[in-house]
Amino acid sequence: MKHRHSGRVLSRGRNQRRALIKTLLGSLILHERITTTEAKAKEVKNFIDQIVNKAKVGRNDSLRRVAIIRELQGMIPMVASKKLLGDFSARFEGRTSGYTRVVKLDARKSDSARMAIIEFV
Repeated sequence: MKHRHSGRVLSRGRNQRRALIKTLLGSLILHERITTTEAKAKEVKNFIDQIVNKAKVGRNDSLRRVAIIRELQGMIPMVASKKLLGDFSARFEGRTSGYTRVVKLDARKSDSARMAIIEFV
């Protein structure tokens, strides 16, 4: 039964799924736009909102900033966390959520998987 379980399985085990999400989050932050399957894009959207909110909290306070960098190191690469704390926290200052949009594309030709672009607003 799937009671009280949230998130998508993405046909992977727990560790492989976490690694996939971490890679997608890092790529999205560094490139600001990625093309992936629709399910992966929807799953990444949930995580990116949480991460940007954390980065916005630590924008002004230096002690809090160090704590947030340490916390984000488990989720995204260091280069991405520095970009997130610098560029994105100022960019999304007036926004409380909805930092990304998912644009649906045509199905992939080889296996007919639903594709989507996830990008920052």
